[in-house]
Amino acid sequence: MDNHYNPCSYCQYAARCNSKDMASAYGTYHYYYNQPMYTPDFTRQFADENFTYNDEVDYDSRFDISQSVSYNNPIILKDYGPQPYVVDIDKATKQNNNYRTTLWTGNHLQLTLMSIKVGGDIGVEVHPVIDQFIRIEEGQGIAQMGTSKNNLNFQRNVYDGFVIFVPAGTWHNVVNTGNKPLKLYSIYAPPQHPHGTVHATKEIAHTGSMSSER
Repeated sequence: MDNHYNPCSYCQYAARCNSKDMASAYGTYHYYYNQPMYTPDFTRQFADENFTYNDEVDYDSRFDISQSVSYNNPIILKDYGPQPYVVDIDKATKQNNNYRTTLWTGNHLQLTLMSIKVGGDIGVEVHPVIDQFIRIEEGQGIAQMGTSKNNLNFQRNVYDGFVIFVPAGTWHNVVNTGNKPLKLYSIYAPPQHPHGTVHATKEIAHTGSMSSER
């Protein structure tokens, strides 16, 4: 174990103390006033408005931690599944400008980000064996569901913070009725799209053309 003293990432910017770097098989762990960096005291210091994230801190690369703690930088939108992943979903959803971007695909679950243009919609569709969860993060619209494509008799207005549950086998659509893009994310169980799917527009999605990481 390495017991030498060096400034930790926080102290480099705040110049308040020295910290002990403790090496392990998984990287370097910084101690603040001889306390682990995840203690409540450090959390309060970490929330200091003058704190700037240090990209050079040696985090474990297996878990894209930099994506969840780098508050000032844009999130790299790609499919992180099936690896462990933590993200500010509100920020990622609002940042997405594609009709559909898959953010995480596992064996039993998938999360996609969607941006519906003004006056546009997702498009009437049905998933015979897939339950779907939709959350609105920005904008307003109408959620439509029904037993057939031409009978969407269940209709509700939806706004920022609203969620929509679509049972398997239910025809559904979400229409943007606002004056700005409708930003939402959708969770499918099991996954509906191939890993890494990116559809820039609704037209591309419905013609079957896609950009993919694989």
